[in-house]
Amino acid sequence: MAPKRGKQGRAAQGGATSAPRAAAPKRKAARAASGKPVDATTLAAASDAAVAGYKARVEEGRRASGRFAALKEEILPRAATDDAIGDFAWALTEDAKLLQYGGPKSDFRSTDPWRVMRIMSEYIEGFDKLAKVEKGVSIFGSARTHPDDPQYLAAVEVARLLGARGFSIITGAGPGIMEAANKGARLAGAPSIGCNIELPFEQGTNPYVDTAVAFRYFAVRKTMFIKYSSAFIIFPGGFGTFDELFEALTLIQTGKISQFPVVLFGTHYWAGLVRWLNSRVLAERKISPGDMDLMVVTDDPHEAARVVEQAYDLQLRTARKRAGEEGSSAPRL
Repeated sequence: MAPKRGKQGRAAQGGATSAPRAAAPKRKAARAASGKPVDATTLAAASDAAVAGYKARVEEGRRASGRFAALKEEILPRAATDDAIGDFAWALTEDAKLLQYGGPKSDFRSTDPWRVMRIMSEYIEGFDKLAKVEKGVSIFGSARTHPDDPQYLAAVEVARLLGARGFSIITGAGPGIMEAANKGARLAGAPSIGCNIELPFEQGTNPYVDTAVAFRYFAVRKTMFIKYSSAFIIFPGGFGTFDELFEALTLIQTGKISQFPVVLFGTHYWAGLVRWLNSRVLAERKISPGDMDLMVVTDDPHEAARVVEQAYDLQLRTARKRAGEEGSSAPRL
């Protein structure tokens, strides 16, 4: 008689009963940082909303300053003949055209090499106009900071103190904190420099800039901020301000620049970021303990100026020592 099939039959044949398979863990859908569920459509809508919000903040900053005309329109006609790929609700700048992905491969050969030439020309113009800058300090912060805001007044004072000590002040040339820093430089009779950038909604150059340099490409502009500065002072701001902050920290951490102070002005504003870096990034060993010492936090304009001045003196001594060592090692003819 044939053995019965089923659990008892399999057991009689010496086969072990199989354990029930564990249920696969339920996937947790990715969400935006705001907590909303996301897909390609909602991300695209968020991108459009971000640009609209940015435009509104530019308008707000311009109105707060009271010194800027209406947003410039000269870049808008270019949208009709734009060579970038995609359906955009705003005119694309040269930087945006360079960074857009997609489209026929022939676009690369017909457009990007020429952009390389324009990028080269921007480097040359920037180096030429800023070559005489000595003891530069770049000051960053929100373009939406009102003139009666305590941070605006503090930025004026920081720049004035540094200017009185022989430093040149470099900003992004716009309103808000940038205007405040250029104003402080003007009050001290120090060189007041503005490195503007072409944006979809241009903001103009504030009236306290003595030397203005206009850039199409963020990468070129960021190079100028680093190359001609001996320190960064970071006032409360948004993504653009964070970009400059972490650009400097990355360059210091990787040894590209050294003895370069990064001053975070406004302890209350930066407290959450510093706390998160300590409790999460450092705790999980994504950075080293010493990396936290790369940032100086203060609410005192005099302390900010002191840190910058002492760092510059150290930079100068190091440069002189290095030059002496290189000179002594040079072969004699």
